[in-house]
Amino acid sequence: MLIANALDIPDVKVEKVDLSTEKGFVITVVSELKGTTCKHCGKAIDKFYGYGKEITLRHLPIFEKPVWLKIKPKRYQCPYCDNSPTTTQICAWYDLKSPQTKAYEQWLLRELINSTLTDVSMKHGVGEEALEGIIDRHIHQQVEWPKIGAIPLLGIDEIALKKGHKDFVVIISALNKQGDKHILAVLPDRKKETVIAFLAAIPTPQQATIQRVCVDMYEGYSNAVYEALPGVAVVVDRFHVAKNYRAGADKARKQEMQALKKTLPEQEYVELKGVMWAFRKRWVDLTEEQRVPLLMLFRYAPVLQQVYVLREVLTGIFNQPLTKAQAVIKLNDWIARVQELGLDCFASFVGTLQKWMDEISNYFIQRQSSGFVEGLNNKIKVIKRRCYGIYNVGRLFQHIWLDVEGRRLFGYA
Repeated sequence: MLIANALDIPDVKVEKVDLSTEKGFVITVVSELKGTTCKHCGKAIDKFYGYGKEITLRHLPIFEKPVWLKIKPKRYQCPYCDNSPTTTQICAWYDLKSPQTKAYEQWLLRELINSTLTDVSMKHGVGEEALEGIIDRHIHQQVEWPKIGAIPLLGIDEIALKKGHKDFVVIISALNKQGDKHILAVLPDRKKETVIAFLAAIPTPQQATIQRVCVDMYEGYSNAVYEALPGVAVVVDRFHVAKNYRAGADKARKQEMQALKKTLPEQEYVELKGVMWAFRKRWVDLTEEQRVPLLMLFRYAPVLQQVYVLREVLTGIFNQPLTKAQAVIKLNDWIARVQELGLDCFASFVGTLQKWMDEISNYFIQRQSSGFVEGLNNKIKVIKRRCYGIYNVGRLFQHIWLDVEGRRLFGYA
């Protein structure tokens, strides 16, 4: 009775438990269900016709020991079809194509979350090909649209499959109304036509719920959205914007530091040690000790004080609860101030800001960013390191799906 309860399988009776094998429990069970459905006519039949060939299925461990179930499937004869063919009963707790029970497959899928085929294979003695078969049976290599509800926010970004190479794949993800992440696609390249084809193929019910798409400053993505999803707002992620203007400020710091190294006495230049980290932080986040070399730097290179202040002013604009129209005014005022002071380090960014003003200022409408996209990309980088050599976009989609959505769907919150 204890073993039967531990199996947690409905409608089976334990006939025999073999503990003599070193590999664990071998339990013989018999189905208590009567009848099946004829594979030819589809009618319910219950004329018993013996047993089929015995099959062995791996099941969930009991007392931390492996478990194998043996069962001889019942066979039933159809009285409605010509020649009275027989049909083998298949119980709901296993799949005829699988050497494992469904419960064990679900358990292995949970084990695969944030892990690798190799690790799970070695840990549980299941072949990697068998694990791939389980993944294929339970996880599609493309999004299952009927399972996706409203997706008001989409994110488009790319990631390189190989370090140092330009073989980018495009990751399209989404946030639903509840804030849950969905992986929608892994596209084989970043061509505009490829992105358009995917966006245009989104079913009408889901497409109608899309309100905004977060992108980086790559015209291929923004133009694809404009062409495939007319009326949907394109939002340039504020963190990509910040990375751009902060890089300009850091460029100015490097140039001034190089000049100071040539002109300052060595003893005075040494006093600027550690100023790089102080320069990159907000003033309010610095300790009194950290402010000392930064103020010294500003005394030696006054232009860096202007750069530092304007960088923080721009960050402050993005932190304010502004409307889109108010933000555009403040951003244009910032541009005018930069140009008035002749701060060349921001020249490239100013051109970018003017070109992408509409998409950048769209951020202020809902204050949404692609932070969820960046989080997903970091997860994908971990997947790449764990599963070195995954270059098939379908396989990559499955592994991303398992890590992103598996916890929610397989019982982990």
